[in-house]
Amino acid sequence: MKRPKVFRERMFRARPPGARRPRRTHPRLKGLPFNTILPNAITVLALCAGLTGIRFAMADRWQPAVLAIVIAAVLDAMDGRIARMLNGQSKFGAELDSLSDVISFGVAPAMLLYLWTLNGAGTFGWVAALAFAVCCALRLARFNSRLGAPDLPPWAFNYFTGVPAPAGAALALLPMILGFEAGSDWAGHPLLVVPWTLLIAGLMVSTIPTFSFKSVRVPQQYVVPVLVGVGLLAAALASQPWWTLVAIGLAYMASFPVSIRQFQRLQAAAALIQTPPAEEPGEVQDVRPVEAREDG
Repeated sequence: MKRPKVFRERMFRARPPGARRPRRTHPRLKGLPFNTILPNAITVLALCAGLTGIRFAMADRWQPAVLAIVIAAVLDAMDGRIARMLNGQSKFGAELDSLSDVISFGVAPAMLLYLWTLNGAGTFGWVAALAFAVCCALRLARFNSRLGAPDLPPWAFNYFTGVPAPAGAALALLPMILGFEAGSDWAGHPLLVVPWTLLIAGLMVSTIPTFSFKSVRVPQQYVVPVLVGVGLLAAALASQPWWTLVAIGLAYMASFPVSIRQFQRLQAAAALIQTPPAEEPGEVQDVRPVEAREDG
């Protein structure tokens, strides 16, 4: 059907000079700021490092495989701090971080241990590898379910509930790291690695308080000794990296009794503050009105 001439003239008529362009009725798409993309990019790099560790393990390159997991742990520690520094926290970033941790610190260490020595234990070795990966996923699911609601009271801000996933992955790989220097004949024996893997898996889903070291403040008089210790640690990592990692892992496990004792002290102090003072025996409190007390 042919439209009238008047309608066609109005349709194709040019806009008079000086007339404003009509506003868009639909909103424009806005891009994400850089401070939000950068922490997520670091999280993706951590995920790639964990998957690269599995690739090295399939090629029997155990030392690069362990280094890939260590790099993933370093990147995982960086993304959260960078997000807080740039004010780029988001729900998407938190979920992505947890999914990356499941692969890098749950599936990847379990595959490394299974391909290294747990496959020699048959069904028990596979059960240990599955238990480790499942416990890591359960720990992260427990953390995600409490997003926005901390699982510890405010006075326990310097503690984790159980062993965090990166530390659990490092502890699980201690027999392999020890085997690099001491030999894998006894360090990689399934009778040792299977119960060790199950122990670390249980620590990840446990409720024991462990130090987080996120809010530790160094007193001013100890700043110089701490810096000297950091320099010595760097020198040890450069000269004897595997023995140094073993020492760090054992020292971290030795801190568990200390953290439990300190947590119990803080818990007792908090309960003492919240409990109202008890009345002395034999003292009867006068609950009469003020007028009745004055008259009596």
